[in-house]
Amino acid sequence: MSAIRVRPPGDKSVTHRALVLGALAGGRCLLERPLTSLDARSMAGALRALGVEISPLREGAAVLVRGRGLSGLRAPRNFLRCGNSGTTARFLLGVLAGFPFAARLTGDASLRRRPMRRVTVPLAMMGARFEELAGDGLPLIVHGGPLRPLRYDLPVAAAQVKSALLLAGLVGRVPVHLTEPAPSRDHTERMLVALGVRLERNRRALALTPAERIPAFQVRVPGDISSAAFLVGAALLSAGGEIVLEEVGVNPTRAGVLRVLERMDAGITVQPRGETLGEPLGDVVIRPSGLVACEVTGEEVPSLIDEIPVLAVLASRARGRSVFRGVAELRVKESNRLELIAQNLRSVGVTAEATADTLWVEGTDRPPVGRVETAQDHRLAMAFAVLGTVPGARIRLSETAGVAVSRRDDVSPLPVPPSPFPSAALRATAPRVIAIDGPAGSGKTTTARAVAQALGFAHLDSGALYRAVTLAALDLGAGAGAALVLAAAEQARAGLARVGDEFRPEAGGVDVSQAIRSDRVTRQVSAIAALPAVRDWVNRKLRAAAAAHPVGVVLDGRDIGTVVFPDAPLKVFLTAAPEERAKRRLSQEGRVVDRESVGRTSRQLQSRDAADSTRTVAPLRPAPDAVVLDTTSLTFAEQVDQIVQRARQVFRSEVRG
Repeated sequence: MSAIRVRPPGDKSVTHRALVLGALAGGRCLLERPLTSLDARSMAGALRALGVEISPLREGAAVLVRGRGLSGLRAPRNFLRCGNSGTTARFLLGVLAGFPFAARLTGDASLRRRPMRRVTVPLAMMGARFEELAGDGLPLIVHGGPLRPLRYDLPVAAAQVKSALLLAGLVGRVPVHLTEPAPSRDHTERMLVALGVRLERNRRALALTPAERIPAFQVRVPGDISSAAFLVGAALLSAGGEIVLEEVGVNPTRAGVLRVLERMDAGITVQPRGETLGEPLGDVVIRPSGLVACEVTGEEVPSLIDEIPVLAVLASRARGRSVFRGVAELRVKESNRLELIAQNLRSVGVTAEATADTLWVEGTDRPPVGRVETAQDHRLAMAFAVLGTVPGARIRLSETAGVAVSRRDDVSPLPVPPSPFPSAALRATAPRVIAIDGPAGSGKTTTARAVAQALGFAHLDSGALYRAVTLAALDLGAGAGAALVLAAAEQARAGLARVGDEFRPEAGGVDVSQAIRSDRVTRQVSAIAALPAVRDWVNRKLRAAAAAHPVGVVLDGRDIGTVVFPDAPLKVFLTAAPEERAKRRLSQEGRVVDRESVGRTSRQLQSRDAADSTRTVAPLRPAPDAVVLDTTSLTFAEQVDQIVQRARQVFRSEVRG
């Protein structure tokens, strides 16, 4: 069996730094394969508010940043909204400290609880002034201006704080001398040196000499080691074969997780692949293997702080007792991550304990079973999704929407293609989905809606989303190309909003359920839905909506079970004789049902069947494990009942009735 090759999402740390340095550069900068998560979009949005031109962050597309130079940012008109991104907030505090205007920063509820004085105190020593509007955190106002040189001993090893101070020195054109109690991530230093900035490093001390300008640059963002760690964990715990993670960033100050996994006897090797803007790349090869317990020291923690959740769940499957020391920083992440790791491990049957700065985890071979409280913390959700790949696991996450903070906002809980791991393992954390496919006129939508109502699930109409995208493209005068169509959809904020047990098509927060049924939309939707990039965009939106629903969803379409949700626990393919489908369609539309009209409509449906079945992208066909239900001789109530009964068998006591 050949190895499965996967490229993890772009590195979040490098993406953030490339966006900021691109904004301060003197020219056009190109970012290839950047991360497009909510955190990255928060950074890009804040920089746009400061006058920087940045092209849209779209999955698979390069991003162009038109730098304004070290003095070119303009005062924002409104609050700079940092979302859930601590990196955005702290980096911007450093940058704005050197500009002669006031700027207000805020974030979501989670970010507003995170401490900011660790950044503002040394920046105030440089001459910036801060108004705290709610204590030690956001929102706050930064009053920038001329800065003084800085000599500062960092009280904790924190790459965000270190980077903020280096950025302040860069913008303020003043020297900065720092010492760290332990090594922390050095992405900023590597990238600055690669761009020609004079930066001297000696063990735990570094000195920045002011630069006159930052040159324009091009960077191929490496795969994110943090996202790769989840893939590595899932590969180690699953019964799958060899997996190769391509072009992962293996910066030594960031890749501590790989060194720890080596000590745990994980089957991992790294094949070097060169550098990009000072950042080393490598292919990470993983082979499933047994694990042994390990000890992680406080000195190692800065290089793997984000990977401790996944290391902890791997430790729960290792032989022996693992200990993680010096991890108090986890208490001030997006959640009290340290306490929640221990609490959730205990919830699924693992012996674990957390003290002020230490975590102990006892390995077990019992399948993990229970509910996990993620507290909307993306790394907790991802780590316990990995634990859900253990054979026999039955884990339910409290939510999965938080995953979008570090990943795209349209992925399922576990960031892997379905193929590398057994589908049964993934179902432990996948949303409960019933996929109903079938040809035109088979009654998919009305059946799906009735099944959802009977089970207490939500109905998700994929066709409505395609129509909403089409409506947005028509309203904004977009051309026929996929890029223009998707740009229109993003601008119009086309999507699906959950209302009770239905997902309603919206654009800009307005219900467009009626507008999408207009003749002009009907005439164009097939052509737009045939565009591969549009189908991919819609599919990811559907997966995100399903993952966010707390109970379960019923989807209908033509490729739900084969493409959108190939691991759906229940797949149904509805079919019926063309003449019967023609009669149903005519009746549904209130038209005359006679021999001539039935024959004409039947021929139209057969022509549509042939086109759908032979198209290159997502052809119409039953999934190999789908239940094929011929409804020619069934009443509507009978076909709904058959699907409902099968669903109750699949989901047992988890559905209504």
